[in-house]
Amino acid sequence: MEKNCKSIVWFRRDLRIEDNPALAAAARDGSLLPVFIWCPKEEGQYFPGRVSRWWLKQSLIHLKQSLKSLGAELILIKAQSTLSALLDCISAVGATKVVYNHLYDPVSLVRDHNIKQKLVELGVKVQSYNAELLFEPWEVYDDNGHAFTTFNAYWEKCLSMQREPVSHLPPWRLVQAPGMVENTPIEALGLEDESEKSSNALLGRGWSPGWSNADKAFTEFVERHLLNYSKDRLRVGGNSTSLLSPYIHFGELSIRKVFQCVLVKQIVWKNERNTVGEDSVTRFLKAIGFREYSRYICFNFPFTHERSLLPSLKFFPWDANLAHFKAWRQGRTGYPLVDAE
Repeated sequence: MEKNCKSIVWFRRDLRIEDNPALAAAARDGSLLPVFIWCPKEEGQYFPGRVSRWWLKQSLIHLKQSLKSLGAELILIKAQSTLSALLDCISAVGATKVVYNHLYDPVSLVRDHNIKQKLVELGVKVQSYNAELLFEPWEVYDDNGHAFTTFNAYWEKCLSMQREPVSHLPPWRLVQAPGMVENTPIEALGLEDESEKSSNALLGRGWSPGWSNADKAFTEFVERHLLNYSKDRLRVGGNSTSLLSPYIHFGELSIRKVFQCVLVKQIVWKNERNTVGEDSVTRFLKAIGFREYSRYICFNFPFTHERSLLPSLKFFPWDANLAHFKAWRQGRTGYPLVDAE
Protein backbone atom coordinates (compact mmCIF):
# COMPACT_ATOMS: atom_id res chain seq x y z
CA MET A 1 0.00 0.00 0.00
CA GLU A 2 1.34 3.41 -1.01
CA LYS A 3 -0.09 6.16 1.16
CA ASN A 4 -0.27 9.68 -0.33
CA CYS A 5 0.04 8.27 -3.85
CA LYS A 6 -1.64 10.19 -6.69
CA SER A 7 -3.49 7.79 -8.98
CA ILE A 8 -5.34 8.06 -12.27
CA VAL A 9 -8.42 5.82 -12.16
CA TRP A 10 -9.13 4.92 -15.78
CA PHE A 11 -12.80 3.98 -16.10
CA ARG A 12 -13.90 1.87 -19.07
CA ARG A 13 -16.65 -0.78 -18.86
CA ASP A 14 -16.65 -0.73 -15.05
CA LEU A 15 -19.00 2.18 -14.47
CA ARG A 16 -19.80 1.56 -10.82
CA ILE A 17 -18.70 2.58 -7.34
CA GLU A 18 -19.50 -0.71 -5.62
CA ASP A 19 -17.05 -3.63 -5.86
CA ASN A 20 -14.71 -1.69 -8.13
CA PRO A 21 -11.16 -2.94 -7.33
CA ALA A 22 -9.31 -0.19 -9.22
CA LEU A 23 -11.28 2.60 -7.57
CA ALA A 24 -10.98 0.99 -4.13
CA ALA A 25 -7.20 0.59 -4.49
CA ALA A 26 -6.72 4.21 -5.55
CA ALA A 27 -8.91 5.42 -2.69
CA ARG A 28 -6.81 3.47 -0.18
CA ASP A 29 -3.52 4.76 -1.57
CA GLY A 30 -4.26 8.49 -1.46
CA SER A 31 -5.70 11.07 -3.86
CA LEU A 32 -7.05 10.21 -7.28
CA LEU A 33 -8.30 11.55 -10.59
CA PRO A 34 -11.13 9.50 -12.12
CA VAL A 35 -11.20 9.73 -15.92
CA PHE A 36 -13.22 8.31 -18.79
CA ILE A 37 -11.62 8.60 -22.22
CA TRP A 38 -13.83 8.35 -25.30
CA CYS A 39 -11.66 7.55 -28.31
CA PRO A 40 -13.87 6.56 -31.27
CA LYS A 41 -10.83 6.03 -33.50
CA GLU A 42 -9.60 3.18 -31.30
CA GLU A 43 -12.94 1.37 -31.12
CA GLY A 44 -12.44 -0.04 -34.62
CA GLN A 45 -14.88 -2.82 -35.50
CA TYR A 46 -16.25 -2.69 -31.95
CA PHE A 47 -17.61 0.85 -32.28
CA PRO A 48 -20.88 0.82 -30.29
CA GLY A 49 -24.24 1.31 -31.95
CA ARG A 50 -26.83 3.95 -31.16
CA VAL A 51 -28.45 2.20 -28.19
CA SER A 52 -25.12 1.28 -26.60
CA ARG A 53 -23.88 4.86 -26.93
CA TRP A 54 -27.10 6.15 -25.35
CA TRP A 55 -26.66 3.77 -22.44
CA LEU A 56 -23.02 4.74 -22.03
CA LYS A 57 -23.94 8.43 -21.93
CA GLN A 58 -26.61 7.93 -19.27
CA SER A 59 -24.34 5.68 -17.22
CA LEU A 60 -21.55 8.26 -17.28
CA ILE A 61 -23.94 10.95 -16.06
CA HIS A 62 -24.98 8.66 -13.21
CA LEU A 63 -21.39 7.77 -12.33
CA LYS A 64 -20.33 11.42 -12.45
CA GLN A 65 -23.00 12.31 -9.90
CA SER A 66 -22.04 9.40 -7.64
CA LEU A 67 -18.34 10.28 -7.67
CA LYS A 68 -19.11 13.94 -7.00
CA SER A 69 -21.11 12.99 -3.90
CA LEU A 70 -17.99 11.21 -2.62
CA GLY A 71 -15.71 14.17 -3.28
CA ALA A 72 -14.26 13.44 -6.74
CA GLU A 73 -14.96 14.85 -10.19
CA LEU A 74 -15.13 12.42 -13.11
CA ILE A 75 -13.10 13.89 -15.97
CA LEU A 76 -14.55 13.17 -19.41
CA ILE A 77 -12.15 13.33 -22.34
CA LYS A 78 -12.67 12.93 -26.07
CA ALA A 79 -9.33 12.06 -27.63
CA GLN A 80 -7.57 10.82 -30.74
CA SER A 81 -5.27 8.70 -28.58
CA THR A 82 -6.01 7.15 -25.19
CA LEU A 83 -2.32 7.08 -24.32
CA SER A 84 -1.90 10.80 -25.04
CA ALA A 85 -4.96 11.61 -22.93
CA LEU A 86 -3.62 9.57 -20.01
CA LEU A 87 -0.22 11.25 -20.27
CA ASP A 88 -1.89 14.67 -20.18
CA CYS A 89 -3.78 13.69 -17.02
CA ILE A 90 -0.63 12.31 -15.39
CA SER A 91 1.24 15.52 -16.14
CA ALA A 92 -1.60 17.77 -14.96
CA VAL A 93 -1.89 16.27 -11.47
CA GLY A 94 1.58 14.80 -11.02
CA ALA A 95 0.23 11.26 -10.82
CA THR A 96 2.65 8.41 -10.20
CA LYS A 97 0.25 5.56 -10.83
CA VAL A 98 -2.50 4.49 -13.24
CA VAL A 99 -5.08 1.90 -12.19
CA TYR A 100 -7.79 0.25 -14.27
CA ASN A 101 -9.89 -2.90 -14.53
CA HIS A 102 -9.31 -5.50 -17.22
CA LEU A 103 -11.06 -5.87 -20.57
CA TYR A 104 -10.69 -8.99 -22.71
CA ASP A 105 -11.67 -8.21 -26.31
CA PRO A 106 -8.80 -8.30 -28.85
CA VAL A 107 -8.72 -4.53 -29.44
CA SER A 108 -8.59 -3.73 -25.72
CA LEU A 109 -5.98 -6.40 -24.98
CA VAL A 110 -3.57 -4.98 -27.55
CA ARG A 111 -4.25 -1.35 -26.59
CA ASP A 112 -3.89 -1.99 -22.85
CA HIS A 113 -0.64 -3.90 -23.33
CA ASN A 114 0.87 -1.09 -25.40
CA ILE A 115 -0.28 1.62 -22.98
CA LYS A 116 1.04 -0.25 -19.94
CA GLN A 117 4.38 -0.83 -21.65
CA LYS A 118 4.75 2.86 -22.52
CA LEU A 119 3.74 4.10 -19.07
CA VAL A 120 6.16 1.74 -17.33
CA GLU A 121 8.95 2.95 -19.62
CA LEU A 122 8.17 6.49 -18.47
CA GLY A 123 8.39 5.48 -14.83
CA VAL A 124 4.65 5.45 -14.13
CA LYS A 125 3.38 2.54 -12.06
CA VAL A 126 0.48 0.59 -13.58
CA GLN A 127 -1.84 -1.74 -11.71
CA SER A 128 -4.79 -3.57 -13.23
CA TYR A 129 -7.56 -5.60 -11.61
CA ASN A 130 -10.35 -8.06 -12.30
CA ALA A 131 -13.74 -6.39 -12.02
CA GLU A 132 -15.51 -8.17 -14.89
CA LEU A 133 -15.21 -11.91 -14.31
CA LEU A 134 -15.42 -14.55 -11.60
CA PHE A 135 -12.03 -15.84 -12.71
CA GLU A 136 -9.31 -14.39 -14.90
CA PRO A 137 -8.88 -16.29 -18.20
CA TRP A 138 -5.35 -17.30 -17.19
CA GLU A 139 -6.54 -18.87 -13.93
CA VAL A 140 -8.62 -21.73 -15.36
CA TYR A 141 -6.83 -24.62 -17.07
CA ASP A 142 -7.16 -28.40 -17.23
CA ASP A 143 -4.90 -30.81 -15.34
CA ASN A 144 -2.31 -30.60 -18.11
CA GLY A 145 -2.17 -26.82 -18.03
CA HIS A 146 -4.10 -26.42 -21.29
CA ALA A 147 -6.99 -24.05 -21.97
CA PHE A 148 -10.42 -25.65 -22.15
CA THR A 149 -12.11 -25.85 -25.56
CA THR A 150 -15.51 -27.10 -24.38
CA PHE A 151 -17.86 -25.14 -22.15
CA ASN A 152 -19.03 -27.94 -19.85
CA ALA A 153 -15.49 -28.92 -18.85
CA TYR A 154 -14.57 -25.27 -18.35
CA TRP A 155 -17.62 -24.47 -16.23
CA GLU A 156 -17.27 -27.60 -14.11
CA LYS A 157 -13.72 -26.52 -13.31
CA CYS A 158 -14.85 -22.99 -12.44
CA LEU A 159 -17.53 -24.21 -10.05
CA SER A 160 -14.93 -26.28 -8.20
CA MET A 161 -12.57 -23.32 -7.69
CA GLN A 162 -12.52 -20.90 -4.78
CA ARG A 163 -13.89 -17.47 -5.66
CA GLU A 164 -12.80 -14.06 -4.42
CA PRO A 165 -15.08 -12.49 -1.79
CA VAL A 166 -17.19 -9.55 -2.85
CA SER A 167 -16.42 -6.09 -1.51
CA HIS A 168 -19.94 -4.70 -1.37
CA LEU A 169 -19.30 -1.34 0.24
CA PRO A 170 -18.18 1.57 -1.96
CA PRO A 171 -15.55 4.03 -0.70
CA TRP A 172 -17.20 6.41 1.77
CA ARG A 173 -14.95 9.28 0.74
CA LEU A 174 -12.62 10.13 -2.15
CA VAL A 175 -9.81 12.69 -2.25
CA GLN A 176 -9.46 14.47 -5.58
CA ALA A 177 -5.88 14.90 -6.82
CA PRO A 178 -5.26 18.65 -7.30
CA GLY A 179 -4.55 19.91 -10.79
CA MET A 180 -6.16 21.46 -13.85
CA VAL A 181 -7.54 19.00 -16.41
CA GLU A 182 -9.94 20.05 -19.15
CA ASN A 183 -13.29 18.35 -18.58
CA THR A 184 -15.29 17.73 -21.76
CA PRO A 185 -19.06 18.35 -21.41
CA ILE A 186 -21.00 15.12 -21.80
CA GLU A 187 -22.77 16.41 -24.93
CA ALA A 188 -19.41 17.22 -26.56
CA LEU A 189 -18.33 13.58 -26.39
CA GLY A 190 -20.56 12.91 -29.38
CA LEU A 191 -22.21 9.81 -27.95
CA GLU A 192 -25.58 11.00 -29.22
CA ASP A 193 -26.38 13.26 -32.15
CA GLU A 194 -29.52 15.31 -32.67
CA SER A 195 -31.06 12.85 -35.14
CA GLU A 196 -30.93 10.10 -32.51
CA LYS A 197 -32.38 11.95 -29.54
CA SER A 198 -36.07 11.42 -30.37
CA SER A 199 -35.60 7.66 -30.69
CA ASN A 200 -33.37 7.54 -27.63
CA ALA A 201 -36.02 9.31 -25.55
CA LEU A 202 -38.15 6.18 -25.87
CA LEU A 203 -35.37 4.09 -24.34
CA GLY A 204 -35.55 6.12 -21.16
CA ARG A 205 -39.15 5.02 -20.62
CA GLY A 206 -38.19 1.38 -20.23
CA TRP A 207 -34.62 1.50 -18.97
CA SER A 208 -32.73 3.30 -16.21
CA PRO A 209 -28.95 3.09 -16.75
CA GLY A 210 -26.56 3.64 -13.87
CA TRP A 211 -24.94 1.49 -11.22
CA SER A 212 -27.44 2.15 -8.42
CA ASN A 213 -30.32 1.45 -10.82
CA ALA A 214 -28.54 -1.78 -11.77
CA ASP A 215 -28.58 -2.77 -8.11
CA LYS A 216 -32.34 -2.14 -7.93
CA ALA A 217 -32.97 -4.16 -11.11
CA PHE A 218 -30.93 -7.06 -9.76
CA THR A 219 -32.73 -7.04 -6.41
CA GLU A 220 -36.10 -7.10 -8.19
CA PHE A 221 -35.01 -10.01 -10.37
CA VAL A 222 -33.74 -12.09 -7.44
CA GLU A 223 -36.78 -11.44 -5.26
CA ARG A 224 -39.51 -11.65 -7.92
CA HIS A 225 -38.33 -13.52 -11.01
CA LEU A 226 -35.42 -15.84 -10.24
CA LEU A 227 -37.58 -18.57 -8.70
CA ASN A 228 -39.43 -19.25 -11.96
CA TYR A 229 -36.56 -18.34 -14.29
CA SER A 230 -36.24 -21.94 -15.59
CA LYS A 231 -39.87 -21.89 -16.74
CA ASP A 232 -40.35 -18.24 -17.70
CA ARG A 233 -37.24 -18.06 -19.89
CA LEU A 234 -38.99 -20.30 -22.45
CA ARG A 235 -41.98 -17.99 -22.73
CA VAL A 236 -42.23 -15.37 -25.45
CA GLY A 237 -44.49 -12.95 -23.61
CA GLY A 238 -43.58 -10.86 -20.58
CA ASN A 239 -40.19 -10.30 -18.98
CA SER A 240 -38.85 -13.80 -19.45
CA THR A 241 -35.18 -12.87 -19.04
CA SER A 242 -33.31 -11.19 -16.19
CA LEU A 243 -33.02 -7.84 -18.06
CA LEU A 244 -29.58 -7.45 -16.47
CA SER A 245 -27.45 -7.78 -19.61
CA PRO A 246 -26.76 -4.07 -20.29
CA TYR A 247 -25.98 -3.41 -16.64
CA ILE A 248 -23.45 -6.23 -16.60
CA HIS A 249 -21.98 -5.25 -19.98
CA PHE A 250 -21.16 -1.71 -18.86
CA GLY A 251 -19.89 -2.89 -15.51
CA GLU A 252 -22.67 -1.19 -13.56
CA LEU A 253 -23.34 -4.48 -11.80
CA SER A 254 -20.65 -6.66 -10.22
CA ILE A 255 -20.74 -10.20 -11.60
CA ARG A 256 -19.21 -11.44 -8.35
CA LYS A 257 -22.09 -9.91 -6.41
CA VAL A 258 -24.62 -11.45 -8.81
CA PHE A 259 -23.05 -14.88 -8.49
CA GLN A 260 -22.78 -14.76 -4.70
CA CYS A 261 -26.35 -13.55 -4.14
CA VAL A 262 -27.78 -16.20 -6.45
CA LEU A 263 -25.76 -18.89 -4.66
CA VAL A 264 -27.39 -17.83 -1.39
CA LYS A 265 -30.79 -18.41 -3.00
CA GLN A 266 -29.60 -21.81 -4.18
CA ILE A 267 -28.72 -22.81 -0.61
CA VAL A 268 -32.10 -21.61 0.70
CA TRP A 269 -34.09 -23.44 -1.96
CA LYS A 270 -32.03 -26.58 -1.58
CA ASN A 271 -32.79 -26.65 2.15
CA GLU A 272 -36.46 -26.10 1.33
CA ARG A 273 -36.30 -28.86 -1.31
CA ASN A 274 -37.60 -26.39 -3.86
CA THR A 275 -36.60 -28.14 -7.09
CA VAL A 276 -38.01 -25.39 -9.31
CA GLY A 277 -35.84 -22.80 -7.59
CA GLU A 278 -32.76 -25.04 -7.72
CA ASP A 279 -33.23 -25.61 -11.45
CA SER A 280 -33.66 -21.87 -12.02
CA VAL A 281 -30.43 -21.10 -10.19
CA THR A 282 -28.52 -23.76 -12.13
CA ARG A 283 -29.72 -22.39 -15.46
CA PHE A 284 -29.09 -18.77 -14.53
CA LEU A 285 -25.58 -19.49 -13.28
CA LYS A 286 -24.92 -21.39 -16.50
CA ALA A 287 -25.88 -18.26 -18.44
CA ILE A 288 -23.26 -16.37 -16.41
CA GLY A 289 -20.86 -19.19 -17.26
CA PHE A 290 -21.38 -18.70 -21.00
CA ARG A 291 -20.49 -15.03 -20.59
CA GLU A 292 -17.33 -15.99 -18.70
CA TYR A 293 -16.46 -18.56 -21.34
CA SER A 294 -16.74 -16.03 -24.17
CA ARG A 295 -14.05 -13.88 -22.50
CA TYR A 296 -12.02 -16.98 -21.77
CA ILE A 297 -12.01 -18.03 -25.43
CA CYS A 298 -11.29 -14.46 -26.53
CA PHE A 299 -8.20 -14.32 -24.33
CA ASN A 300 -6.79 -17.82 -24.79
CA PHE A 301 -7.65 -18.09 -28.49
CA PRO A 302 -7.50 -14.48 -29.75
CA PHE A 303 -7.81 -15.57 -33.39
CA THR A 304 -11.45 -16.61 -32.84
CA HIS A 305 -12.81 -13.15 -33.64
CA GLU A 306 -11.64 -13.79 -37.21
CA ARG A 307 -11.90 -17.56 -37.69
CA SER A 308 -13.37 -20.65 -36.06
CA LEU A 309 -11.85 -22.29 -33.01
CA LEU A 310 -12.31 -25.65 -34.73
CA PRO A 311 -9.84 -26.36 -37.58
CA SER A 312 -12.41 -28.66 -39.21
CA LEU A 313 -14.56 -25.60 -40.01
CA LYS A 314 -11.72 -23.74 -41.73
CA PHE A 315 -13.12 -24.37 -45.20
CA PHE A 316 -16.79 -24.08 -44.28
CA PRO A 317 -18.41 -21.61 -46.71
CA TRP A 318 -19.17 -18.25 -45.09
CA ASP A 319 -21.86 -15.94 -46.40
CA ALA A 320 -20.78 -12.41 -45.47
CA ASN A 321 -24.22 -10.89 -46.04
CA LEU A 322 -24.56 -7.61 -44.12
CA ALA A 323 -28.33 -7.50 -44.62
CA HIS A 324 -28.71 -10.94 -43.04
CA PHE A 325 -26.40 -9.93 -40.20
CA LYS A 326 -28.47 -6.80 -39.52
CA ALA A 327 -31.66 -8.89 -39.52
CA TRP A 328 -30.11 -11.27 -37.00
CA ARG A 329 -29.10 -8.36 -34.75
CA GLN A 330 -32.66 -7.03 -34.85
CA GLY A 331 -34.29 -10.39 -34.16
CA ARG A 332 -35.88 -10.61 -37.61
CA THR A 333 -34.68 -14.08 -38.60
CA GLY A 334 -36.76 -17.25 -38.77
CA TYR A 335 -40.55 -17.22 -38.92
CA PRO A 336 -42.67 -14.30 -37.70
CA LEU A 337 -44.32 -15.01 -34.36
CA VAL A 338 -48.08 -14.56 -34.01
CA ASP A 339 -49.78 -14.40 -30.64
CA ALA A 340 -52.80 -16.64 -31.16
CA GLU A 341 -54.31 -16.30 -27.70
